[in-house]
Amino acid sequence: MSADTIRERHALDQLTDRLSRSFSDRFSPTQVDETVSSIHHRFDGRPIREFVPVLVERIARDELRHSAPGR
Repeated sequence: MSADTIRERHALDQLTDRLSRSFSDRFSPTQVDETVSSIHHRFDGRPIREFVPVLVERIARDELRHSAPGR
């Protein structure tokens, strides 16, 4: 695993933790993790990875805000 891949995974783990805390009243940590993972996979195969965690967090936060609990 490259250093860039490790940094990206670490950033995704941190954002999953942040979102789990922010949305703990509506979603389980598993639901948040599944949302983040699903969004992250939308960026598979994209050559520029530097901003992927930021984009994933923005999209996930928006989706979680507008989703019903227990999806």
